[in-house]
Amino acid sequence: MAKRNDGAWQALAASGMHPLSRRSLIAGTAALAATGTLAACGASGGSADGGSDAVDSKHQVTIAMSTSNEPEGGFDPCVSWGCGEHVHEPLIQSTLVTTDHDMNFVNDLATEYGVSADGLTWSFTIRTDAVFSDGTPLTARDVAFTVNTIRESGNAQADLSMVTSAEALSDTQVEIHLSKPYNVLLYTLAVMGIVPEHAYGSDYGSNPVGSGRYRLVQWDRGQQAIFEANPTYYGEEPTIKRFTVVFMAEDAALAAARAGQVDIAYTSATFADQTVDGYRLASYESVDSRGINLPVIASGSTRTGDDGTVYAAGNDVTAHLEIRRAINLAIDRDAMIEHVLGGHGRAAYSIGDGLPWASADMRVETDRTAARTLLEQAGWTLSGDVYRKGDLAAELTLYYPSSDSVRQAMANEFSNQMAEIGIKVTTSGQGWDDIYPHQFSDPIMWGWGSNAPSDVYELNYSTGTMNFACYESETTDAYLDAALAASDVSASYPLWQRAEWDGTEGIAPQGAATWAWFANVDHLYWVREGLNVAEQKLQPHGHGWSIVNDINTWSWD
Repeated sequence: MAKRNDGAWQALAASGMHPLSRRSLIAGTAALAATGTLAACGASGGSADGGSDAVDSKHQVTIAMSTSNEPEGGFDPCVSWGCGEHVHEPLIQSTLVTTDHDMNFVNDLATEYGVSADGLTWSFTIRTDAVFSDGTPLTARDVAFTVNTIRESGNAQADLSMVTSAEALSDTQVEIHLSKPYNVLLYTLAVMGIVPEHAYGSDYGSNPVGSGRYRLVQWDRGQQAIFEANPTYYGEEPTIKRFTVVFMAEDAALAAARAGQVDIAYTSATFADQTVDGYRLASYESVDSRGINLPVIASGSTRTGDDGTVYAAGNDVTAHLEIRRAINLAIDRDAMIEHVLGGHGRAAYSIGDGLPWASADMRVETDRTAARTLLEQAGWTLSGDVYRKGDLAAELTLYYPSSDSVRQAMANEFSNQMAEIGIKVTTSGQGWDDIYPHQFSDPIMWGWGSNAPSDVYELNYSTGTMNFACYESETTDAYLDAALAASDVSASYPLWQRAEWDGTEGIAPQGAATWAWFANVDHLYWVREGLNVAEQKLQPHGHGWSIVNDINTWSWD
């Protein structure tokens, strides 16, 4: 790992503070402003691999991200960097393809690609001018090595389970062989950085070698990571030559912005009603969806989680179709967005709203009269404030992560709205270790969303890894399989949509109603006046690295 920024440490030593301490930053922003710590970290300081000290202030930026954005496995695509739960472009490494703002595929390392008629072999031609930051040319062998390493790893978060092998036919030709047609592979490849076979080892995550736009020149774990433009990059030279990411809690990020120590800082609706002198509140649309699973089976069975653990499955209340449909009808999404998000969001009706594979048939309008009518026609009678059917009360427990104030507020708002139609919802904030045992048996306030239709598959396929609703349908499975096997990605869009609703069957609110979706939360940032942030794609789940996908094109006035 690169050595620490000695200039920053010396400045802080004079003030008696630990560098970039979140506690110190909250308690003493004035002292931090006096030391210029974060500015120093972004503007100067040597590194073990030769980071440049002479970067003009108009060509650098400092960004505050949450502590959860620091990659535990380091900057290693073969673990989770770029292609983990929070997907984003890996920056340090190049990818075979990337996506534009309309989610069309654009070549990067690949100059051309194609798939066999049976959908089982993908072929890529690799550009000849890509060089790793250590001066070694990148070849098709590095591509094959990366794919095979991820496929064989038990730690990799990128899903290459459908890949049987990758083979370099020459320096410029590589084939990826699949066990089943899977055109969603391209979305994974768009965020899967290529690593060098000759320089990959156990410490790669701390000392990554890549061919991307930037190189990591310093990483102080728990504090910051510093990136500089890669002088060997084959593409257009970045306008931002250096950027520093500091990892801190949300209140500390706000304090850092107020102290003028960062140029852009993440925030949430909890703090969005405040003002910061010299900064504007920027709001970026996302497909970062909040919603709850509604188990469709009665209690008494089990399901195996993706960690191999067997969990209880089924819920006697949500097993009733009319309950699930009534819940969907009764949600006032606009009120929830206004009350909880301060207007910083869009109504969500599915996972992937606004993307080309989303179905308009997932939309449902608020109609609480219709919701109550559904319940009463199905034999539920109001007893006090809660509907009952025989000995069964319409009562649910909704779990949410106690560390997330927005999800807590959304859960409470949902509880209040359901009370309007005689469904009692008790909210329970827990840590994720205590929430996961309920994933197949109780509603959970989930956060999902990626720039790929793979989530539609995993949430709704009978054996999908995220099928927390326990929904099984041969019809839906057939549409999903057909979508993956389509001759090209655009041909798959209608099939994804029919999986959600084909006119008679599907997961839609008028169908199986397997989920209830609330909102796509806007990603909010405090941005220093004068900083021009590039136009953003719809940002996926994960409020952090996706903001810097196009940082190479940012500029200052």
